[in-house]
Amino acid sequence: MKVAFCGTDNSSAYDISGGFLRNVCFLDALNLVPHVFLLFITFPILFIGWGTQSSKVQIHHNTWLHFPGHNLRWILTFTLLFVHVCEIGEGIVSDTYLKSRHLHLFLPAIMGFVAATTSIVYYHNIETSNFPKLLLALFLYWVMAFVTKTIKLVRYCQDAVPLVQLRFCITVIMVVLYGLLMAVEINVIRVRRYVFFTNPQKVKPPEDLQDLGVRFLQPFVNLVSKATYWWMNTLIISAHKKPIDLKAIGKLPIAMRALTNYVSLKDAYEEQKKKVADQPNRIPSIWLAMYRAFGRPILLSSMFRYLADLLGFAGPLCISGIVDSFNNSEINATKTLDDLTQPYLTSHDFLKTAYVLAILLFLALILQRTFLQASYYVTIETGINLRGALLAMIYNKILRLSTSNLSMGEMTLGQINNLVAIETNQLMWFLFLCPNLWAMPVQIIMGVILLYYLLGKSALVGAAVIVLLAPIQYFIATKLAEAQKSTLDYSTERLKKTNEILKGIKLLKLYAWEHIFCRSVEDTRTKELTSLKTFALYTSLSIFMNAAIPIAAVLATFVTHTYAEEKSPSPAQAFASLSLFHILVTPLFLLSTVVRFAVKAVISVQKLNEFLISDEIGDDSWRNGDSAITYESCKKHTGLHPKAINRKHPIRQQLDSGEQSMRVPTRRIDIDDYAIKVTNGYFSWGSGLATLSNIDIRIPTGQMTMIVGQVGCGKSSLLLAILGEMQSLEGKVHWSRLNETDSSFEASRRSRYSVAYAAQKPWLLNATVEENITFGSPFIKQRYKAVTDACSLQPDIDLLPFGDQTEIGERGINLSGGQRQRICVARALYQNTNLVFLDDPFSALDIHLSDHLMQEGILKFLKDDKRTLVLVTHKLQYLPHADWIIAMKDGTVLREGTLKDIQNNDVELYEHWKTLMNRQDQELEKDMEADQTTLERKTLRRAMYPRESKAQLEDEDEEEEEEEDEDDSMSTAMRLRTKMPWKTCWRYLTSGGFFLLFLMIFSKLLKHSVIVAIDYWLAQWTSRNQNQNQIQTLCSVNGSIEETKNCYIAVFSALSAAGIVLCLVTSLTVEWMGLMAAKNLHHNLLNKIILGPIRFFDTTPLGLILNRFSADTNIIDQHIPPTLESLTRSTLLCLSAIGMISYATPFFLLALVPLGIAFYFIQKYFRVASKDLQELDDSTQLPLLCHFSETAEGLTTIRAFRHEARFKQRMLELTDTNNIAYLFLSAANRWLEVRTDYLGAFIVLTAAVASIAEGPTSGLMGLGLLYALTITNYLNWVVRNLADLEVQMGAVKKVNSFLNMESENYEGSMDVSQVPKDWPQEGEIKIENLCVRYENNLKPVLKHVKAYIKPGQKVGICGRTGSGKSSLSLAFFRMVDIFDGKIVIDGIDISKLPLHMLRSRLSIILQDPILFSGSIRFNLDPECKCTDDTLWEALEIAQLKNMVKSLHGGLDAVVTEGGENFSVGQRQLFCLARAFVRKSSILIMDEATASIDMATENILQKVVMTAFADRTVVIIAHRVHTILTADLVIVMKRGNILEYDTPENLLAQEDGIFASFVRADM
Repeated sequence: MKVAFCGTDNSSAYDISGGFLRNVCFLDALNLVPHVFLLFITFPILFIGWGTQSSKVQIHHNTWLHFPGHNLRWILTFTLLFVHVCEIGEGIVSDTYLKSRHLHLFLPAIMGFVAATTSIVYYHNIETSNFPKLLLALFLYWVMAFVTKTIKLVRYCQDAVPLVQLRFCITVIMVVLYGLLMAVEINVIRVRRYVFFTNPQKVKPPEDLQDLGVRFLQPFVNLVSKATYWWMNTLIISAHKKPIDLKAIGKLPIAMRALTNYVSLKDAYEEQKKKVADQPNRIPSIWLAMYRAFGRPILLSSMFRYLADLLGFAGPLCISGIVDSFNNSEINATKTLDDLTQPYLTSHDFLKTAYVLAILLFLALILQRTFLQASYYVTIETGINLRGALLAMIYNKILRLSTSNLSMGEMTLGQINNLVAIETNQLMWFLFLCPNLWAMPVQIIMGVILLYYLLGKSALVGAAVIVLLAPIQYFIATKLAEAQKSTLDYSTERLKKTNEILKGIKLLKLYAWEHIFCRSVEDTRTKELTSLKTFALYTSLSIFMNAAIPIAAVLATFVTHTYAEEKSPSPAQAFASLSLFHILVTPLFLLSTVVRFAVKAVISVQKLNEFLISDEIGDDSWRNGDSAITYESCKKHTGLHPKAINRKHPIRQQLDSGEQSMRVPTRRIDIDDYAIKVTNGYFSWGSGLATLSNIDIRIPTGQMTMIVGQVGCGKSSLLLAILGEMQSLEGKVHWSRLNETDSSFEASRRSRYSVAYAAQKPWLLNATVEENITFGSPFIKQRYKAVTDACSLQPDIDLLPFGDQTEIGERGINLSGGQRQRICVARALYQNTNLVFLDDPFSALDIHLSDHLMQEGILKFLKDDKRTLVLVTHKLQYLPHADWIIAMKDGTVLREGTLKDIQNNDVELYEHWKTLMNRQDQELEKDMEADQTTLERKTLRRAMYPRESKAQLEDEDEEEEEEEDEDDSMSTAMRLRTKMPWKTCWRYLTSGGFFLLFLMIFSKLLKHSVIVAIDYWLAQWTSRNQNQNQIQTLCSVNGSIEETKNCYIAVFSALSAAGIVLCLVTSLTVEWMGLMAAKNLHHNLLNKIILGPIRFFDTTPLGLILNRFSADTNIIDQHIPPTLESLTRSTLLCLSAIGMISYATPFFLLALVPLGIAFYFIQKYFRVASKDLQELDDSTQLPLLCHFSETAEGLTTIRAFRHEARFKQRMLELTDTNNIAYLFLSAANRWLEVRTDYLGAFIVLTAAVASIAEGPTSGLMGLGLLYALTITNYLNWVVRNLADLEVQMGAVKKVNSFLNMESENYEGSMDVSQVPKDWPQEGEIKIENLCVRYENNLKPVLKHVKAYIKPGQKVGICGRTGSGKSSLSLAFFRMVDIFDGKIVIDGIDISKLPLHMLRSRLSIILQDPILFSGSIRFNLDPECKCTDDTLWEALEIAQLKNMVKSLHGGLDAVVTEGGENFSVGQRQLFCLARAFVRKSSILIMDEATASIDMATENILQKVVMTAFADRTVVIIAHRVHTILTADLVIVMKRGNILEYDTPENLLAQEDGIFASFVRADM
């Protein structure tokens, strides 16, 4: 067949007798000219590139888009492309009606399409390389195209072509588009003046793009990249090579930073405040403020959402059109066209063509998905901005909260944490779902209208089914929330119990009580599982409803339709309505969720409002130096001076470097020279009652003022009142302005406004020790050293694993009270402020440290600095050092003056003090041995060291395992990161039991086959009118029409019913399996851990073990089952869809190969990146929450120091870090969804084209298209769920790693019956050649120890720390590995006994007294074996009887967690009573008196000698004098026995070690 431009069958084609413009063919050729011109000009420029033309401004990521009209141009170009596609289609369709090919009908359009594409590519390259002169080529192209199209339009008008004709419409639209594009181009010339003008405009890229740290480019890229997240490709692909870290995701762009959003939200909120200022009972509306600040993006997102929803209906309509076009194809064939050269199509004819519909469907899908993702992205970005703003608002409010609010209402800390962790997130989620609220009703209404248009009245039946079942969905959703809450309560209780077990595990093992406590955890777990069962039930119901509603609706509709209309629906109707039902279900299912979130959001806003209008601290203008950069000043300078926000105050560094030289000159002390003066002060804690009354005091400058008085007389309150933390009812606090003479900048910088304050309850940041001491001041080495020495912190710092770079408060490094207090004092000393307030700094310190601190720190360091010090203390022996004394009593000032004044004026008080001082001195002497500090250090060392070594060992093991199979560890690691953890998945699935696993797989497969069968049957039934001659089905046996109809309906109903039942079964089995797995995993974990060796607990941080029980168990309980359900469902749906399409059109399989490969790579890259981003999001959330709770706890300190600005700054940084991680995570999800959606659209396109080409039965074809459409929805879920499951399987993996641990060997070689009932009766102990080590790979701690202890002897064991005393006591209980030698008690070798029996027959009192929450009775006798009399007797022996009697409930009185409601001494006595209840003939005391005062210790000594007179007692001594009365003393060193004799004999040896110990102890 010959091809010619104007066709070969028309002689008049080249006839130009009527003028050129009368010839259509010539006009079309003319249209080619501009396109060809553009291609000729731009291609060389594009391909040669601009190696020479580099841009003048260095831009980041070449994404700088700055030509005016940029977005408009992209939108117009895309519209133009779409119109070109229509033009091509129109040309080709017209051409099919002609006898020969007429190229002029579609060739110009194709060239136009190519040219338009080139134009936008060309433009993009010019814009990013900032070379506007080259835009002239485009300008010329638009002008030429505009002119040629206009000529064509004029010609059509002359011919009076009617408007109905498609070609005329297209030409009009083209003219308009080219005109607009020309206008855009002229505008660029006008604004940028790059040509025709003398001075072109200079431009600078935005700040974000100059900053290389900003990696989030979504706001800065062009429309295509915005829509497809093309700019994310590099990040997501790079995740394969190395994990994404915080550096890779960079900083937030300025517009999204918390500060920017905070300012806009705050302004809006202040506006609301002003509105309601005059109406006292109205509160400012946060809703309106949020709308003011963030309303516009929400409206934009809603617009996108509406567009997407409307385009969504294109699917069903196109399906019905395509299927219809086949039914009508026979009729159409007869019609031919009269005018051969100018076949005009009406748009109606055009849309009857199946291929056109297929392409339209493809374009509609792509657009719909793009709009949908854009809508999601905009809401998410807005939600994140809102969260940042709210967090900043809450934080600002926290910094201004009045102290009485916090100290009176104990709840508020919890409330604040909830506001931060829960309420802000609720609001953010509400914003995410917000557009759904108004998009869904529209979607539902549209859907019902379309259904009505397709099926008539019977459609309403189906819609009614859906609408009626929706409330049930809502009911289920509320129930779900309730079940989740009760589950949470139980799991909190279970965690509390687990925590107690882990803290007291050593005691539980020594007393053989593990099983009792284990059982109580199991009980709580059973309750938790019961409420989890309800949770699972409702979850599965909700899944079931979601799957069953469309089946039920379709059933109802088609049955009604068949009976009402007297004919079965046509395939076009059937499949279009099926796909409409699928569209309708989603909004209805989501509506319940959205409504629930809306309700939650309303509650959250109420809570926020309450918080934001609560009391604030008074504005202490007298102390408001300009020491803090406020938010407001930052706001004014954002553009000019970002450093004020971003860098941590560089100004401060320069000031303080000169600090050494410029000291405040000393001045003579004059009593009028006061730093602070309070006159006639009455202060209250917000109750209106004055806590402090009639206060008149002066605090002299540069001197030491001491405030003394009894407990609770208002000393601390006085400090807080001066700091402005209390409400002042009347009176004033005057802060002296510094003498005008030294107005040097430095002196005022050492600001009088800032007070170095150390509170009574030490407050530390979650930061390194050094950061806690310098607290934001610059680090000056000699000053730092002086401070740490003064507070004697050096030895403690040396014990920490990383010295002063150790983070406090993480990895179980918990400092003791004294250590924390000393760090707080050090912080106050280190700060360079004129005023220092120390609130009882000696309370937690022992006597040596107090003296050292007093001499070195206070008298030397502070005096040298001439700083004003106010010291609250109980230690009266320091009064002589004071320059000024304030004595307080019952909230008033009793005396004020120097010690001499008081001695002269108030003799009585002075004498009273003197007696107290003497008493304190006596206590001093007693206290000398009680060296608390060494003890604290010992516990610290104990906590620190074994852990480190163990951690290193574990790391090495892991590395070895990874490297064994491959030397190139890097690639292995990468392989591990890309591989799904199939092994762990299998472990998880099998831990639920094989039967359930099999049931789940079987029911899933069955359900999906039934659902496919339903649709297949529908296809057979609807297309039976057209295929009478085709396949025989079950119902097409020769019967009357009525019978066949009934038969079809019966089978259809049966299948639908089966489908609905199976939906329920599958959703239940998945949840049930998940539950069983959760139950078994937790049970095994708990039992494994409780039976683990003690060494495991010494070396594994408590937090790590607890995490397995909290976070990981929670994931296994609640997150894995739904993920698994969703994953299997979406995978099976996609597979059944692909199977169905291939069955309908086998050609489809060819196209499947490239699509499959694309899908594989998308999911592979996404999974890795998603996992990293998820981890980043989790890890950045914690510091943010910590920072909030820290701030709330340390409010007074922060405000005293005047460090609000620095803390705000830190909070903004943390918020931004968390937000950027979250933003990237959601952008990555969008990246994936756009890609999978486009793949889905291609699947639809190939399925449609293949089926049109084959032209099989229209029923099957409709079926194939319907399935292709569902794929688009489910593809991304497959990947998302895979990624989620991979992350969640990490929890199973962690739990499994604990399950492989060795347990203690509980079985003994002896039979229980061989052991006498009352063994050990005598209490005779033989230790023969004993060698002990903690683990096989460690050195022995006891070497060949031999000893013999007679029945009833009291034996003392002493030695320095680490000499093996405690290890010996543990050896009696076989807590350590006895690898040589043996211990024989009453003739039985203990290594042969069952562990439980051995431990239950001995008793021990440990150094740290441990009590459990419960009753006193439970603490003494958890096994409930003893009578009350025995318990009272034990309490009497331990001198506790009277105290317990006075408690409410006696033996059943409550013991709080850890026994906090008793003092340490009392707890130790309880432990003694506990040992006594155990009536065993051997008692071991492991440094039991270390943490008690002398008086209690004497009681203990007496008790041991009398009550345990006939028992063998082994005392491991920490103070030697406690064992001077023993019958036998053993002195140990490095695991060996050095001396072994009676104390008298040992003391006689002058040069003996024991003698030297005793001398040192005197």
